[in-house]
Amino acid sequence: MSKPINIALQGGGSHGAFSWGVLDALLEDGRLDFTAISGTSAGAMNAVAFADGWSKGGRDGARERLEAFWWAVGSVGRFSPLQRTPWDVLWGNWSVENTPGFHWFDTVSRFISPYVANPFDSNPLRDVVRRQIDFDRVRSASGPKLFISATNVETGQLRVFDKREISLDVVMASACLPQLFKAVEIEGAPYWDGGYGGNPALYPFFYASRVEDVLLVQINPVVREGVPRSAREIQNRAEEITFNAGLLRELRAIAFVKELIAAGNISHEDYRDIRMHRIDADEAFRDLSASSKINAEWAFLKYLRDLGRVAAQDWLADCFDDVGHKPTLDLSDMLAPQLKPGSQKPMGRRVREFLGQRRT
Repeated sequence: MSKPINIALQGGGSHGAFSWGVLDALLEDGRLDFTAISGTSAGAMNAVAFADGWSKGGRDGARERLEAFWWAVGSVGRFSPLQRTPWDVLWGNWSVENTPGFHWFDTVSRFISPYVANPFDSNPLRDVVRRQIDFDRVRSASGPKLFISATNVETGQLRVFDKREISLDVVMASACLPQLFKAVEIEGAPYWDGGYGGNPALYPFFYASRVEDVLLVQINPVVREGVPRSAREIQNRAEEITFNAGLLRELRAIAFVKELIAAGNISHEDYRDIRMHRIDADEAFRDLSASSKINAEWAFLKYLRDLGRVAAQDWLADCFDDVGHKPTLDLSDMLAPQLKPGSQKPMGRRVREFLGQRRT
């Protein structure tokens, strides 16, 4: 018997291929029914690819559309100037920061506005999304409810678009990094990446779904030990903190409500007692440089897909029985982590074996 669940997909550039792998494994397993999906940036792209495929062919259709979408991303990536050096390929390093193309790209994005550097607002990813996704089918799909987040540039407020409003512009707004692209205008308002306000937004689930289980697919580590020293490391960590801030605020609110319900101060009939779950591969992502988020090499996307698949298989083995009964994500530990030896969540067996094979 399948179990209903809401799923929340973080953004993070190419690292979103990890979420593709997670979705692929969950769809293949078949024991979860996705009631609603909330996505930001790359998470939004995974969400619409899922919905497009689902409307055409159910679970198998969703798996096929997700693979086709990421294959198209990798195909465009073959022509990118941001390619790994032969030395990085030899040593299995996914970073592109040792290439002249990356240094040029990094310098331009730091000091020159995209309104000057990219006056025609060229974005190869937009073309991929337009070719791969049938938005009429997404809007009319009978599958899970969809929510995609973008940040209003003028007000700083997060806007969550539901399935009826989703379009190519909405998806590209959700993934619009202001250092690289012009703001995307929707209904006369300019929007940037949804990660500034919610990566991803959880609150739509509380109003649109009676299901109290939420599965977070996390690709941005909350904890990263050590103090960044270089200018690039400092900026990367600052962005990582920024893009987790909205999520952490919502998790604190969930934890607070759960405490009030447990103490009998508020009624479960009036408030949701949310059961949080999480699939992540924090150790693997901590080893990846920020520049790998713009590495669209097919080999890298396949690596992340396979990592996502084994992480999802570990979670299913360890946590599936708890869905519908109790949370498997300790919010107190996540919101106030203790940095001491052995305090971090241990890797699942399959992830450990996968990384071990990679390193050998």
